Amino acid sequence: MSAEENLVKHLDEVNKVVEEYLKGNDPTKISKQLEIPRTRVVSLITEWQHMAADNAAIRARAKEALAAADKHYSKLISQAYEVIDEAGTNGDLRNKSGAIKLVMDLESKRIDMLQKAGLLENKELADEMMELERKQDVLVNILKDIASDYPEIRDEIMRRLSEVSDNGEAVTIVHKEDE
Repeated sequence: MSAEENLVKHLDEVNKVVEEYLKGNDPTKISKQLEIPRTRVVSLITEWQHMAADNAAIRARAKEALAAADKHYSKLISQAYEVIDEAGTNGDLRNKSGAIKLVMDLESKRIDMLQKAGLLENKELADEMMELERKQDVLVNILKDIASDYPEIRDEIMRRLSEVSDNGEAVTIVHKEDE
C-alpha cells in the first residue's frame, strides 16, 4: 500500500472515531463499537484535536462529521416527538413519558457534543442551556398534568421524574380536583 493510501486509510479511521466521539460516545464505547483498541481510540481523538487546530482540511472534515452527527440528533429528536404524539393519541402514557425523557436526553447529548467540538461559545451555551431548561420545565409540567389526570401511573411518573432531577428537587403532583 502506498503512503498516500495509508494516509487516506488513517484519516478515515480518525473520521470514524471522531464521528462517534462527537455523538457523545466515550473512548471505551467507541473502542467496542469500532473494534479498535481503546488506547488507539484515545490516541486518534488526541491526534484529531491537534490536527483540527492546525489544518484547514481536517477542520472541514471535522465540521462535516459534526454536521452529520447534529443532523442525526435532529432526526432522532423528530422521531421521538412522533412517538410522543402517537402515544398521546393512543393514550399510551408510559411510552409517552419515556419518549419525553428521550427528547431531554438527546438534546442534552447534542449540546454536549457541540460544546466538546468548541462550537458553542459561553453566551451561546448559556442560551442553549436556558432553552433546554425551559423545554425540560414544559415537559415536566406535561408529565405532572398527566399524572394528575391518571393517578394509576402517578407513582411511575414521580419515580422517573425524581431520577432525572439532579438537585434533590421534590416532585409534587396536585390532583386537579384539589385545585
